[in-house]
Amino acid sequence: MWVFGLKVGFNQGNMFNRYIFPVRTVKSFLTKIPSVVTGTDIVQWMMKNLAIEDPGEAMHIGSLIAAQGYFFPISDHVLSLKDDGTFYRFQAPYFWPSNCWEPENTDYAIYLCKRTMQNKTRLELADYEAENLARLQRAFARKWEFIFMQAEAQVKIDRKKDRVERKILDSQERAFWDVHRPAVRTYQIVFLNTQLDRHCMKMSKVAESLMSYTEQYQEYDPFVVSPEPSNPWTTDDTSFWELEASNDPGQQRVRKWGFSLEETLKDPAGRDQFLKFLESEFSSENLQFWLAVQDLKRLPLEKVADRAQEIWAEFLAEGAPSSINLDSHSYERTSHNLKDPGRYSYEDAQDHIYKLMKSDSYTRYLRSSAYQDLLLARKKGKSLTGKRLTGLMQSS
Repeated sequence: MWVFGLKVGFNQGNMFNRYIFPVRTVKSFLTKIPSVVTGTDIVQWMMKNLAIEDPGEAMHIGSLIAAQGYFFPISDHVLSLKDDGTFYRFQAPYFWPSNCWEPENTDYAIYLCKRTMQNKTRLELADYEAENLARLQRAFARKWEFIFMQAEAQVKIDRKKDRVERKILDSQERAFWDVHRPAVRTYQIVFLNTQLDRHCMKMSKVAESLMSYTEQYQEYDPFVVSPEPSNPWTTDDTSFWELEASNDPGQQRVRKWGFSLEETLKDPAGRDQFLKFLESEFSSENLQFWLAVQDLKRLPLEKVADRAQEIWAEFLAEGAPSSINLDSHSYERTSHNLKDPGRYSYEDAQDHIYKLMKSDSYTRYLRSSAYQDLLLARKKGKSLTGKRLTGLMQSS
């Protein structure tokens, strides 16, 4: 409905512009710019006639209409609306996209060829247009003579027109081709390539994943499930925090280590148990390196450079006492970063080692008797504690 009203308004603007828009001829240095209106005038007209209160909304709607070519900036190939003194011109109804006709490449070739025949600065081809012309010339090599003759004939007809009329028609034709053969915007290509790398999931899978995560972690949320001891946020008893901070983990904490390697490394007790397991297998250097890099990130700045060199000597230098296995890419990036050592010089190497631990040593740890015995012992301990509490309550 709005678009219909705007089309009518713009059509009337072409016919009776002095009553609808302040379309005027602007005098510039040694030249005149005929039949133009400023972006501010269009925004104000839209706010008044479409009952729009926000100028930003009017600019957005106006840009959508400009993108279809109903009006266009006279000095830019980018079809958008700005709320400033930029000059715009209305498109002739013949070129409206609502006429539902799609031009062919031969028409575009004739148009570009015609532009090259006119020695005027405003008609010079942009870089992308020159590339398109060369591509079309190769594609239509056999019929290029016919295309050239058509362009010459159109140029002869245009020269017979009034100078002002020809200037307006040239800009309208250029805007028509800006709609149907727009300039390629490199930032859009970069954006689309980035989108291709994103992992796409169905909404049902996303919802299922969120529900699974919530069910898995809900018993660790003291606001959802009443903990034992009581929630310290709702009571004055801090036993829960003391238990969580202790080096003697409860059954819940031990079970949480099985969720992910991240949960194991976040818990100091889980980290110690995992390290003991790796030491028993004589493969603790990966975790020691990962922990050393974590400590490096928290050091004062004046100590970072020396500590970074120490980590290199311990884990990555030739003949290092605790040598780790890195891929060539991570090794080269890390050695390059150490030319100017910083807190994040080992970021690539740390990520690589983390993935190795996650896929290999962590899965072995979960299957090992060390973790299974600890989990079973904590379950028994919790059961015995529950029985004692029940007995005390019954006796009282």
